[in-house]
Amino acid sequence: MAIIGPGYDDPEYDGYDPAWRQQNTPFRRWLEEGLAATGMDPAMATLWAPVNRYNGLDGDDASDISMLTDTTVDDVHAAHKADLAHWAHEQQLRDHPDLAAVDADLDRITRRN
Repeated sequence: MAIIGPGYDDPEYDGYDPAWRQQNTPFRRWLEEGLAATGMDPAMATLWAPVNRYNGLDGDDASDISMLTDTTVDDVHAAHKADLAHWAHEQQLRDHPDLAAVDADLDRITRRN
């Protein structure tokens, strides 16, 4: 299969990790559920997730996803933005490991209430 655009060994993809195609992200789960609900193959989610985190979603992608999942473009954008917020939180925890303990404590407090 030919690669369209820069190859994985090009500088644009420095640090490329092939495992990203299997990342279980909130957007990917939302997309897989939407595809399955409409009778589409959930594996199609790899076309857009988690690549949405790195390259964003353009209008055509959002339109295609909304059509395939029988949702609105606004629903697609909301799921995408929620995924980016989740990713930003993950990055904060990686940048400040001490926050992981605080986050876990807050999660326990939330579950108790």
